[in-house]
Amino acid sequence: MPGVPRLQDIDSPLDLKKVPREKLPGIAGELREMIVRNVARTGGHLASSLGVVELTLAIHYVFDCPADRIVWDVGHQSYAHKILTGRRDAFPTLRTFGGISGFPRIAESPYDAFGTGHSGTSISAALGMAVARDMKGARNRVVAVIGDGSLSSGLSLEGLNQAGHQKRDLVVILNDNEWSISQNVGALSGYLNRIMTGKFYTSFRKRVETLLKSMPHGQFMARIAKKSEELTKGFIVPGLLFEELGFTYIGPIPGHDLETLIGTFQNLANLEGPVLVHVVTSKGKGYAPAEANPEIFHGVGSFDPETGKGVGKAAGPTYTDVFSETMVAIARENPKVVAITAAMCSGTGLTRFREVFPDRFFDVGIAESHAVTFAAGLAREGKVPVVAIYSTFLQRAFDQIIHDVCIQNLHVVFAVDRGGIVGSDGATHQGLFDLSFLRQVPNMSIMAPRDEAELARMLWTAVGSGRPVAVRYPRGAGMGVRVPAGAETVPWGKGELLSDGKDVLLVGIGATVSSCLMAAEGLRKRGVSAAVVDARFVKPLDSELLLPLVRRIGRVITVEENVLAGGFGSAVMELLEESEEHPQQFRRIGIRDRFVEHGTPAELRDVCGISPDHVIGEALRVCAAGKSFLPSILYGIRSRLEKIV
Repeated sequence: MPGVPRLQDIDSPLDLKKVPREKLPGIAGELREMIVRNVARTGGHLASSLGVVELTLAIHYVFDCPADRIVWDVGHQSYAHKILTGRRDAFPTLRTFGGISGFPRIAESPYDAFGTGHSGTSISAALGMAVARDMKGARNRVVAVIGDGSLSSGLSLEGLNQAGHQKRDLVVILNDNEWSISQNVGALSGYLNRIMTGKFYTSFRKRVETLLKSMPHGQFMARIAKKSEELTKGFIVPGLLFEELGFTYIGPIPGHDLETLIGTFQNLANLEGPVLVHVVTSKGKGYAPAEANPEIFHGVGSFDPETGKGVGKAAGPTYTDVFSETMVAIARENPKVVAITAAMCSGTGLTRFREVFPDRFFDVGIAESHAVTFAAGLAREGKVPVVAIYSTFLQRAFDQIIHDVCIQNLHVVFAVDRGGIVGSDGATHQGLFDLSFLRQVPNMSIMAPRDEAELARMLWTAVGSGRPVAVRYPRGAGMGVRVPAGAETVPWGKGELLSDGKDVLLVGIGATVSSCLMAAEGLRKRGVSAAVVDARFVKPLDSELLLPLVRRIGRVITVEENVLAGGFGSAVMELLEESEEHPQQFRRIGIRDRFVEHGTPAELRDVCGISPDHVIGEALRVCAAGKSFLPSILYGIRSRLEKIV
């Protein structure tokens, strides 16, 4: 590699290994510049990726990927990894439709050992790989890179326990940036701080300091002891925890010192069995705005890279904003209400609640299953817990929803944020399964608002319901409607006829109601009269509203941002079957049997066939069944011509 090595010359880890060690800091600087410049345009997970630049360089400098398996947990740390493993030129397409994913994906590159979009999976997956390696008689190394916040995940602790018991050759790199997504909470992440500030340790430290100062050159020795304190913490305190689990503990070591990192990783070849390397990094390292506000820059939209200020922000409040303000209003009226989140205080909109009601707010860390059972315990003693968790993360607590909440019919409110198509984070984060997995559970009720005003009303309704209930709402800006100031509710189990018609019945739920209304307007221009119903409730369904409309109109289309299997459309179909209603035509529009990758919501709705245009096309086909096919044919021709133009 002649001349000064540049990032543009590195197409694989083999190229990286040719770079002299003393030149690696220059590569680190170029990596940071490229990450900031591109994430400013596409959005993404910035602070965490900036914090692991040197760590990533050291890993690929020492280990031999893809033969050696590197499992990134969570995958949003992997941007530098992607750039160094042959995707530098594709990096500008990060998180865009048809481009590379924001998370590791097996199908994307042989260097992505395991797909990781959710937290806490790396150790278990890496252990499985290590066992399979040994069964095959291979000699490659397996490395799990996990953030400190992810250790609060029960899955991580289960993996650590089994790995220590198995005694396989396995490296776990603990990336300790003291943050995770929100500031770390819980017993594990606070372990070191509590020990080091405890009475025994502080008393012991004072006695040692007094003794040192009484000796010749004591002041100098006391200063040396003070500077060694952080190192002493690492060798004495955290090592005990991991050594007891069966790991050889190394650290803490500075996570931005390439020489130390590389030397440490090279020395791991001398060790057998499971090893944990404790690396201390700074989230957002090298980019001042992210260093100052690592939580804000955890996941960002587009922003000005020079100032760090966001661009293209929504003009009106988001659904999350409305949830935030409504929760505070409800809690002021009802002292029994408490709020729970799983390491996503800011993301779920509970920061304001935490400020106003600190004693009624609980962040349990990245532990969704615990959050739900914790809420069940609170509900059993008369509190009204509101559990705010993204749809994609609520999946992880399915067993607890059944056993600990619904079997016991406890009044827990689930605020299911990011329901439906989310966008650029891709398949691991689309909220497309919640209607299906929640609907099947006895005692569970499900609501979904068509706009932000309905969200506020539904939250008031849920808190007053006295039963398990989920309120599912989308990501992003609302519809711009006025949110009621008082404690307004919606009638329990009742939908709403928004516009009447005679040719076709469009039944929407949540965000798809607006698509139905737009489709109805488009159909009207084509001479088709469409009725539009906002179901409001997925469970219970409003049979008194739906059945007479089905009998009168005879052609029904349901629209949902959820998988079709077991979703809202299935619920309507089951209602018609149980009521022995047999409409002339029945269609369900939703997500078919597929995972939805990354792109803008508009792009993904078009690809998945749930945009207003698709609703119009399906309605014309339904209306044309048994009649003239001319409207449908003309619409199809017009749509194709518009796309060509």
